Amino acid sequence: MDTFIRFLYEFMSVFFGGIGKIIQGLISGIAQMFDFSQYAYVVSNYHNDLNMAEWVLVVIAIILLIVILGLIVMVLFFALRKYIRFRKTLVKEESLLEEIGNLQKEVVKLSDEKDKLLAMKVTQIGLSPTESAEELTPSSSSSSDSIETIDGEEGEGEEKKDIIIDDPNARFSKLHAIDVKYRNYKVQNYGNTFTLEELCETFRQFAASKLRLYYTTDMMRLFISGMSATRLIILQGISGTGKTSLAYAWGKFIKNDAIIASVQPSWRDRTELFGYFNEFTKKFNETEVLRGMYEANYTDDVYVTVLDEMNIARVEYYFAEMLSILEMPSRDEWIIELVPNEWDNDPVGLNGGKLQIPDNMWYIGTINNDDSTFAVTDKVYDRAMPIDINEKFPPFEPVDTEAMNINSSYLESLFNKAKEKNPLSTEMETKINEMDDYVIKHFRIAFGNRIVKQMKDFVATYVECGGTEVDGVDYYIARKILRKFEQLNLAYIRDEIDGFVEYLDKSFGKEHFNECKEYLLRLKKMV
Repeated sequence: MDTFIRFLYEFMSVFFGGIGKIIQGLISGIAQMFDFSQYAYVVSNYHNDLNMAEWVLVVIAIILLIVILGLIVMVLFFALRKYIRFRKTLVKEESLLEEIGNLQKEVVKLSDEKDKLLAMKVTQIGLSPTESAEELTPSSSSSSDSIETIDGEEGEGEEKKDIIIDDPNARFSKLHAIDVKYRNYKVQNYGNTFTLEELCETFRQFAASKLRLYYTTDMMRLFISGMSATRLIILQGISGTGKTSLAYAWGKFIKNDAIIASVQPSWRDRTELFGYFNEFTKKFNETEVLRGMYEANYTDDVYVTVLDEMNIARVEYYFAEMLSILEMPSRDEWIIELVPNEWDNDPVGLNGGKLQIPDNMWYIGTINNDDSTFAVTDKVYDRAMPIDINEKFPPFEPVDTEAMNINSSYLESLFNKAKEKNPLSTEMETKINEMDDYVIKHFRIAFGNRIVKQMKDFVATYVECGGTEVDGVDYYIARKILRKFEQLNLAYIRDEIDGFVEYLDKSFGKEHFNECKEYLLRLKKMV
């Protein structure tokens, strides 16, 4: 055994001795590189043999050597610093991983404690602790003899949920409060008998006498006719002309204040309108718009939501879904999904997390066209009814008029009767079709089926409100068709504008279609 140990020592000493010599040589080499006494000894040996020119080269050689040595020192310094930083980062990561591990252990521990508490709780209410916790809904955990419930009335073939008056686990607190408020409510019949023409004048007199807001009779006709044609009305124009005031006054007039939603530049999606479910609190952050829409489903009153400065953010971002829903031909399809699932204590008006969009609510957007806003796209304009308010109307001495309750069903019945009573005349329809062909030929713009249908609804109601057919068609085409000309190259169509004005004079008479002519002349001045 002693012989083997001597063998192993001598055998391995060859290997480790070589490593030692490498290390020794490396240290010796580095020491020699920085042995300045050797450099000085060489220079002193040649001190007397060098001429002036050679001394210049010696100085250059010394400088180069100093630079090389300096670079070597810098490389070693930065390499060492990088290693130290890497090591510190590694230590921090290891510390974080260790902390995460400890937190995970705490989570598991807390989860176990929660399960034990849940088991104790379900035992107290008479269930078996072995039952799955997933079978317990939020309302089950809040059920107790101290919570008063109200049985919902049975509808036709369906049973409504019970309403819990004080439910701390309700994720829709505002909607739950509406359920409680309207639990015994019966739809009111206000016995309305007014005509649309009378409605326009009554609203005008009310706004002036009670709110000191002055509008012309024709502006009232446009506003009411817009409500007949579409659920979205856009009041546009310069600031300070009473756009928001008109929507506000309408809410006061119908004794149901308008819901004002001040649009913010940060609005990017529908959650700004309806709210969102907070996964942390397990509550739905409801907006006033959502509250109003939910309440509207209980009543037959007229509701209005105002999107104030609606184009300060992109309308097609936050209102796109509503635009599509309101285009559905059947109102049974006016449904929006708020949450993907259903809890037992959800509001009675939600079905599987879905809300029925009320058909007694209108949406009014106000627009200021300036550098701080976005341009409203055709997708929005085509589905809305734009009304221009570019001037303040002169005051007048009004008749003192009180607000009035209006049944939405009655108002819509007036709209439907107007559409049946006042269809476009054959002569006007022929002229509109000929104008459509002219515009396609000269401007490459078509009316479209949606616009034609909306125009018929608007003009029919405008006539019933006391206006004339030609003026209604004039206003509608100016705001819905000619507006598209702004997207064209105005310099290119400048000469075509004069020809179009002549065409309108020839087709409708020089005394008519003044809205279209004024709009075309404004476009021509913009070139």
